[in-house]
Amino acid sequence: MMTMSTIPWLLSGLVFIQTGPSVPTHPSLSFSDDPGLKALVEEALQSRPELTQVQALREAEEQRAQRADAWPDPVLSLGIQNDSFTRLQIGEMEGSYLSIGAAQTLPWFGKRALRAEAAKAGARRVGAIQQRIRLTTIAEVSRAYLDLLLARDQLGLLGKLEGLWQQTAALTRTRYEAGQGTQSDFLRAQLEQNRLRQRRWALEAEEKTRRAALNRLRGRAPDESAATSTTLLSLIDPKEKTPQDAWAEAEQQSPELEATRSDTARTGFELALARKDYFPDVTLSAGIMPRWGKFEPMWQLGVSVNLPVWTAHKQKPAVAEGEARTRAASASQESIRQILRERVSERLSLLHSLRQSNQLYRAGLLVQSEATVKSTLGQYQVGSLGLLPVLEAISGYLNDVNGFLQSVAAVQKVEIALSEASLEATATAGMGALLSGSGLSGLGAGMGPAAGGMEGGSGSAPLAPQAGGASTGMKGM
Repeated sequence: MMTMSTIPWLLSGLVFIQTGPSVPTHPSLSFSDDPGLKALVEEALQSRPELTQVQALREAEEQRAQRADAWPDPVLSLGIQNDSFTRLQIGEMEGSYLSIGAAQTLPWFGKRALRAEAAKAGARRVGAIQQRIRLTTIAEVSRAYLDLLLARDQLGLLGKLEGLWQQTAALTRTRYEAGQGTQSDFLRAQLEQNRLRQRRWALEAEEKTRRAALNRLRGRAPDESAATSTTLLSLIDPKEKTPQDAWAEAEQQSPELEATRSDTARTGFELALARKDYFPDVTLSAGIMPRWGKFEPMWQLGVSVNLPVWTAHKQKPAVAEGEARTRAASASQESIRQILRERVSERLSLLHSLRQSNQLYRAGLLVQSEATVKSTLGQYQVGSLGLLPVLEAISGYLNDVNGFLQSVAAVQKVEIALSEASLEATATAGMGALLSGSGLSGLGAGMGPAAGGMEGGSGSAPLAPQAGGASTGMKGM
């Protein structure tokens, strides 16, 4: 039976639904354009010690490449020849003189250039390692930022739920004292308020954990504040790409593929250098021997070459080794390319599914869920339904919004994985976000927490109480 004491609560319930979590039909912000994210990424890139380390290693490799192109050092020789053990005979004996000589080894044509190119390929490989650390840093910061946004948005959603239960508790107490309600409704309201306190503690701990992870990446203290400049509901879903475009983009920016390309080039240069070793280096030498006195000074010119008489044990095995390493590098490059294409295909499939899910959330599911709540409140207002169906409907709506938040975070993490061009398998647990807000997780006890997150992301259970009194905590509780 409708009483005057129920009218304020019903009105506040309608206001809650109308002013609840706003789900933009047309979100306006691309995640990569978020100024807060850009500032955090720049800070992390500047403070990451691994980047400083690999930059120094790259500079060292570039210096090695310059050294590989240098000529062999010339040799200066000084000597004396004397015809006696008892006294110095220079100027007195024809065969006694001082000698001053110099020699320069000339590598066979093309050897210096091949050594330099092999060293440059090694420097490019270190550059690929540097690019991997950079891409991984950007991806880790982006995922940590998304996790922090998710935790803070869930805290906001929980705050709205707490406000609703405060109103519900006041209503059930008033109706119970007036003899119009049941003691079970009053006890249920008190019980759910305590359960919400537990969930708030868990979410606050989650928010601190995510903030600490983000602060570590940017070299800050774990408990330092980290500003966020947007919400998940404001983010535009990433655009879909054709497999050909996505493969081409991944192959162009993949550090692992670039490293194998550098290895293939380096082994090719080393193989060519091994073949050049069949040809000897040439050493030119010149000298002058002053004798003083009545003897004319002497001079000398010479040419010497090393004889490749141990070809079967030196040059031939070196060529065979180079050929084997070249084949191995080419096979490794093809293997990396195949794995990369597989990962890109996985992520494109997930991206398509999550985009469809988000479109369904925006276009129909959340609208229908909100309409269900309003209809249930209307039926409660005329006395055709009890309190429990109303609470179930509101809880279902809040769970749908929570599931949508997880799905938005999941689709952004798939795009992050595409940009990272990682060879790690994409976590399919992120598909759980498709179901977390569909009503399955909020209609009946024992359904368990909803899975969420992509590649290191966090997931959470439904925020709202379960029907029949069952309650679940946040993930990890």
